[in-house]
Amino acid sequence: MKLTRKDQEFFKKLKELLETKGLEVSLKTDGRGLSRMVLIGHYGDKLGNHLQLTRQGVYWRFDHIFNAMYVEAYATIYFLESNFGTSLRDFALQIARERIALRKKALENGSFGAEISTSRRQTDQPDPNGQPPELVRDLPDT
Repeated sequence: MKLTRKDQEFFKKLKELLETKGLEVSLKTDGRGLSRMVLIGHYGDKLGNHLQLTRQGVYWRFDHIFNAMYVEAYATIYFLESNFGTSLRDFALQIARERIALRKKALENGSFGAEISTSRRQTDQPDPNGQPPELVRDLPDT
């Protein structure tokens, strides 16, 4: 999953509010022993107005980003590293840094929609055997 533009805007505004309004993120465990992150503090209409969301919208987007996307990213990393070890971590971090730099550059140039002009799967170069390149999946489905 990727962060949408709305997710990114929510995240930036929430970060400001966490620093200034006395809100905090806490870990809550339910009766079945499952944990999740929750937003603690008074976040009524004022917070919803500042974030331009309803109270339910604030809850949903927070849960979506922190409990679904963020936790799932670590679950995926855990799965990959438990099966393949940590030897590929440096490569993954290098690729991630390159992609972040490309996104920042695209934002500065005003072409947000064209984060990366070409897909890693597509290439104009034919295979050395003269055959067209095959498409391969970068990451397994979870």
